[in-house]
Amino acid sequence: MDLDPDLSALRPLGGFFVLRTVPGPPGAPAPGRLPTLAETYARVTPDAHRDALTTRVAVVADRLRTAERRVAASIAQQGLAARLWSAALGCAVRYGQLPDLDPRLLRWDPLASAPDDLYLTGLRPLPGDAATLADTVLHGHLEPLGEALRSRYGSAPGLLWGNAGSALAGAARELDRWARAHGRTDAADRSRALTGELFAHPLLRTTGTRTGTTFRRRSCCLYYRVPGGGVCGDCCFTRPPRSSPGAASG
Repeated sequence: MDLDPDLSALRPLGGFFVLRTVPGPPGAPAPGRLPTLAETYARVTPDAHRDALTTRVAVVADRLRTAERRVAASIAQQGLAARLWSAALGCAVRYGQLPDLDPRLLRWDPLASAPDDLYLTGLRPLPGDAATLADTVLHGHLEPLGEALRSRYGSAPGLLWGNAGSALAGAARELDRWARAHGRTDAADRSRALTGELFAHPLLRTTGTRTGTTFRRRSCCLYYRVPGGGVCGDCCFTRPPRSSPGAASG
C-alpha cells in the first residue's frame, strides 16, 4: 500500500504513532516557525525556539517535578525515541514503506505532546525494511540526539541506548496488540520480524533481553529518581535502588 498524504493508516494505532503532515489544531504554532530536528541536534534553532532540546528537557523536568536535569534529559530522550520508532515501525508494518524521516524534514514543537509535536514537511517513500529503519531512526536521529545529550547533560551512552531499546520494544508491543485485536496476524508477524532484526543491530543488541513482545532492559532510565516515581515495567531493577546519584546510569 502506497503512503497516503495524511499517513492515515497510523491513526488507528494511537496518538504516539501519528505523524502529522499538515498543520496542527487551531492555536498550534505554524510548522515553518518550528525548528527541524536537524537544527535541534546541532543546537541551531530559530529564535522562537532557541535551543529546543534544552527547552524540552526543562518542560519534562517541570512536569515531573524534578530538579535533576540528567533525569529529565533521559525521560525526554526516551519519549522522542518512542515517537520516532512508533511512526517509523507503524509505517513499515501498515504500508510496507517508510516515509523519509530525515531530521531536516521533521519539525518539532518541544512544548507539545503527541501527536502535535512532530510535523513531516515532505513525503518521500523509502523501503520499509529493517536496514532502512535502522539507518533512519538509529543513525539519522538517535545517534545525533545522544551526542547532544551527552555533551549537554553528561548522559551515559548505555542509558540512552537502553532507552532506545525500551522505546522500540514498547512501540512493537503496542503494534502487536493492535494487530491481534483486529485479526491482523500478518501485521503482527511483520512487526515481530522487523523488531527482531532491529534488536540484532550492534547498537541495540546488548540493551536488554526479549521474550516474545516482552523486554527487560539492562540499564535504568532513572525514573525512580523522580518524586513519587518507581521502576518501570522493563527496568533492570525490581525495586528502586538505594544507591549513589550516578548509579545505573550506564
